[in-house]
Amino acid sequence: MCGIVGYIGQKEAFPIIIEGLKRLEYRGYDSAGVALFDGNNLNVCKTKGKVADLEEKVNKSIPTHGNIGIGHTRWATHGVPNDVNAHPHYSNSGDLVIIHNGIIENYESLRKELTARGYEFTSDTDTEVLVNLIEDVKLKENLKLGKAVQVALNQVIGAYAIAVFDKNKPDEIVIARLGSPLAVGVGDNEFFIASDASPFIEYTKNAIYLEDEEMAIIRANKDIKIRKIKDDSLVDPYVQELQMNLEQIEKGGFDHFMLKEIYEQPSAIRDTYRGRLLVKEGIVKMAGINDNIERFLNADRIIVVACGTSWHAGLVAEYIFEDIARIPVEVEYASEFRYRNPVITNKDVVIAISQSGETADTLAAIKLAKSHGAFVFGVCNVVGSSIARETHAGAYTHAGPEIGVASTKAFTTQITVLTLIALKLAKIKGEISLPEFRHHLQELELIPEKVQKALESEDHIKMIANKYKDVRNCLYLGRGYNFPVALEGALKLKEISYIHAEGYPAAEMKHGPIALIDENMPVVVIATKKGHYEKIVSNIEEIKARQGKIIAVVTEGDTNVQRLADYVIEVPETLECLSPLLTTIPLQLLSYHIAVLLDKNVDQPRNLAKSVTVE
Repeated sequence: MCGIVGYIGQKEAFPIIIEGLKRLEYRGYDSAGVALFDGNNLNVCKTKGKVADLEEKVNKSIPTHGNIGIGHTRWATHGVPNDVNAHPHYSNSGDLVIIHNGIIENYESLRKELTARGYEFTSDTDTEVLVNLIEDVKLKENLKLGKAVQVALNQVIGAYAIAVFDKNKPDEIVIARLGSPLAVGVGDNEFFIASDASPFIEYTKNAIYLEDEEMAIIRANKDIKIRKIKDDSLVDPYVQELQMNLEQIEKGGFDHFMLKEIYEQPSAIRDTYRGRLLVKEGIVKMAGINDNIERFLNADRIIVVACGTSWHAGLVAEYIFEDIARIPVEVEYASEFRYRNPVITNKDVVIAISQSGETADTLAAIKLAKSHGAFVFGVCNVVGSSIARETHAGAYTHAGPEIGVASTKAFTTQITVLTLIALKLAKIKGEISLPEFRHHLQELELIPEKVQKALESEDHIKMIANKYKDVRNCLYLGRGYNFPVALEGALKLKEISYIHAEGYPAAEMKHGPIALIDENMPVVVIATKKGHYEKIVSNIEEIKARQGKIIAVVTEGDTNVQRLADYVIEVPETLECLSPLLTTIPLQLLSYHIAVLLDKNVDQPRNLAKSVTVE
């Protein structure tokens, strides 16, 4: 989950690298480092802390001149965050320097072998083992750097995206990937290296995404050479045109990326259904479904695999697919699915959901499902990502870059795509009447303006946040379609405010959680009028009888819940199946404002990273 950046060309490398690291800091922010070659000397600086700390330290300690360099921002796996464990890492000779995203699983055995041959280690990282393995191969077999990297990586078990520089060969950087993303920006006689395209978007629109088990030798003023790590065969580079722009990855006047992304949801949802939701024609148009319709119609079941917020979107999808399209659905944590020997057949359709398209556990679940003959359909946001390439077909959410670690617009745009798929399948199967189908399309088209209306409650929500910012625990309750929203609301509060919160189906409260309720326990209840309204009003009565503090998310104009709750937050009325797109908005704002009032780092919460590319 670390972020890596590199540059080789005619420009000064340091400003490109340091700004690139700032844009990749959502991937990890425990420590950071940079290595710059000025034509004579390799200057390295690294530090515990954020990229801003690195920038300050660099300006005080090393020369920043040079047209080639690499940089890293870390999410710790092996070794605590400190100056020594920060990347880049040197080989014992000091000739090679490396940055690495991923985990080398057999690093302990490699370390023992290298120690026996006289190598010494100063850090606790698997990365220092890897750079010394490359050096050992290079010296022992008298190989050029590129070949040494290839031979060494064939001895490695694990995941990696690496960039390696040899000060004795100062006109090239060698890169490689397996299981961790790596992009190359192709400029005018220059190349940019990064975990994603955001560090080089203002310099070039052209990018090459390395596939798994590929490596490349990058030299300024020369064509990039890409080879397969296993068999050394050459690969023709495929250059893609980037879809993002600089404005999308900047805050645009908002205090935090998370708040910006919450407010982007009306446009993000609209962008997601644009060209797919054709209300006047009464059509849902999705090429990935049309081209594979028989696989969906003949499927015994749909299995959804995902992690975190994407898993919650999958739970919403379970309700939608079963309710509207009458297709059985199972929703699996990808991290468990891949390890429990699941029963999968060629009659299954697997839908893999991931914002980044790089989630390691979800990728592994996809490969497992494919090995059993299942048809795999991807739902992700990042064009050209690993999941987009690994699945048989799929649909992009078109949410635009999501920088805040706590996902917001990813959730609502994933639900939008999944709703479109369910509606399309329901119509083809004849499970929904034409008038009802058209009504659903019309309501979905109105969701962006209704989300905009829900956002108008921010000041009221900020007041509620101030009342409850000092609580230690919180319960979230929902029924039916809004049970997954309760889980998602609790996750948001945990992620960015560090307040313990749990989501439950409201009816399960009596089976244990009700013991926690007293005058100090706030309970957030999603109580919209559609669905099991009377039941959830009864649940609120039960909480009230035990002096619990109730924050209720209700449909506009509701008076029943208002007389019971301590605070209500209104959202516009919509169909029950679309209500999660609205009810999640106030929960996002509530968690955001509580975290801000507690002076937490909203965009970079502790111990987390945006894209979980390691196990």
